[in-house]
Amino acid sequence: MTVKEFERQLLALPPAEKAQIFHTLLVDLTKSTPGIEKTPGVVGGDACIMRTRIPVWALEGYRRLGWTDQQILEIFHPCALKICAMLGPMSLPTKRKSKPL
Repeated sequence: MTVKEFERQLLALPPAEKAQIFHTLLVDLTKSTPGIEKTPGVVGGDACIMRTRIPVWALEGYRRLGWTDQQILEIFHPCALKICAMLGPMSLPTKRKSKPL
């Protein structure tokens, strides 16, 4: 496949699929995930939501317990927009509970 053919196919994709490809390329090219940073001395150097002390492992832990994105956002309300941006690429569990534990 040539670059021109790839461009043509890429432009024909729906916006959501273009965004997914953009995110994948961004992560590959920068070797980091947008919205996530590691800072020595902050939460033990673990990956956190950018410019916060909210560790990514905590958010993923809530998801594995079955919490919905809405429930997580209600708890971390001041950082809701950053969390929304970060949650997109994370894997979602297939089974969710309706109420937090």
